[in-house]
Amino acid sequence: MQYAKTSPARRALAVLGVVAVVAIGATARQQVTSAQNPGGKQVPAEKKHAMGLSEVFREAAEKIVPAVVTIETRTKEQPIENRRHGNGEMPQENPFKGTPFEDFFKDNAPHGFRFHGDGGGRQFTPRHEGTGSGVIIDKSGLILTNNHVVAGADEVTVRLHDGREFKGTDIRTDPQSDLAVVHIKGAGKLPVAKLGDSTKMDIGDWVIAVGNPFGLDSTVSAGIISGKGRELGSNKRTRFLQTDAAINPGNSGGPLVDLDGDVIGINTAIATSSGGYQGIGFAIPSNLVKWVVHELVENGKVRRAYLGVAIEPVNGELAEKFHTERGQGVLVAEVFPHSPAADAGFKEGDIITGFAGTTVKTPRDLQEVVEQAEMNSKQTVKILRDGKTMSLEVVVKALPNDFGKMARDPDEKSGEHSESGFMSDELGMEVTNMTPEQAQSLNFKSYKGVLISDVKPDGLAAEAGLREGMLVLKVGKKPVENIDEFRAVMKDQKLKDGVLLLVRTEAGNRFIVLQKTE
Repeated sequence: MQYAKTSPARRALAVLGVVAVVAIGATARQQVTSAQNPGGKQVPAEKKHAMGLSEVFREAAEKIVPAVVTIETRTKEQPIENRRHGNGEMPQENPFKGTPFEDFFKDNAPHGFRFHGDGGGRQFTPRHEGTGSGVIIDKSGLILTNNHVVAGADEVTVRLHDGREFKGTDIRTDPQSDLAVVHIKGAGKLPVAKLGDSTKMDIGDWVIAVGNPFGLDSTVSAGIISGKGRELGSNKRTRFLQTDAAINPGNSGGPLVDLDGDVIGINTAIATSSGGYQGIGFAIPSNLVKWVVHELVENGKVRRAYLGVAIEPVNGELAEKFHTERGQGVLVAEVFPHSPAADAGFKEGDIITGFAGTTVKTPRDLQEVVEQAEMNSKQTVKILRDGKTMSLEVVVKALPNDFGKMARDPDEKSGEHSESGFMSDELGMEVTNMTPEQAQSLNFKSYKGVLISDVKPDGLAAEAGLREGMLVLKVGKKPVENIDEFRAVMKDQKLKDGVLLLVRTEAGNRFIVLQKTE
């Protein structure tokens, strides 16, 4: 995955091979208004339809292009650590890294240039310049772009469609959504783009992408919505629109618009093996953009609400054990202490099916609707517990900055253990009582359970996804704190019906079903 941002060096070479821009000219306009060909015959209906679509594209482009801007960034030289090669020379980052010139400037390249320090004790990274796109969304001079376009920049210059340049100020960013806003002052009356409704877009709908790929200002390309709800590893909080409209380096931050010229997405990334357009681009949906922009403008940062639960999708095996349908709701694998969910009475094994009147089917569904809830507001959450539908009232709070590293209060309570290990050939695994040293090294100090000490590669446990080092917290709905309790509970379990385990992993809690199908 590559962000659609470019540099001057890359831009200079790529201009020679850039894909053709959609032509919008006077000739096409004359064709639309003409109902006859030179021979005096009527224009075929198919051609009229094509010319009509061409006119729609033209009008949408004329509406959005004046509001699209070029954003140029510069970073100053920065001191770097005094790390030297074996020959005493300072390693220097290749300033052409990521461009077609990179290979010419490697240390081992034939006749290549090498970059070293200034001979003194203090070394610096080279200056860096980049180019992206943006779109004016308010007449006051508010410009929307990507966070990765302006992140870390010491200087931001905004060039308008009419050629005027302004210094970007009051830059506010949200790395989690990869969005940012930049202000310019003294520009007078500005053309403004309208943020549309991305939920109305369906697969197959025509769209237009506008930006400045490879430094070519006001480039327009057309395509369709190729997919919705795409999840990318580079962004955990956004479900992207996918499009085949040409998006290239430099398009980042530019708008994706519908045939009315309304912005329904912000172009962000491309899937590529060559660094250029390969038919797969991604845009942040405008409905998410609206919320993020409001938070940035009003609060200077994006505040996200949270429940305080670890969740997982309900697959077929879990659906059967929890008496529900596959894909209907999300399973609560862990309730974090001192969180809104803990205060509201959530329990491990609850299945959340609705939040504030919105149906929840996937973990991302829940995340989106929760994080945009009003801070400190009371919300009704529908859950399925023990096969029964019920509702809980939860007061959502702002997500703490250190939530991912929140310390859990250790429980020093310990029980008596008659043995140190229990091996089951039928399960294909061994469990042991966890020692204080193991609890400390595995970050399980706050948890009680039996530690999986061995898993047979071809056994039932391995097939289900259990691994050495996981901690079994519950069998069915019963907590197990030692191997005596584990053995006693397992006597009442039938593998042919499936045995539900709640286990603790490095990534958090998860439910696993052990089932013997033979």
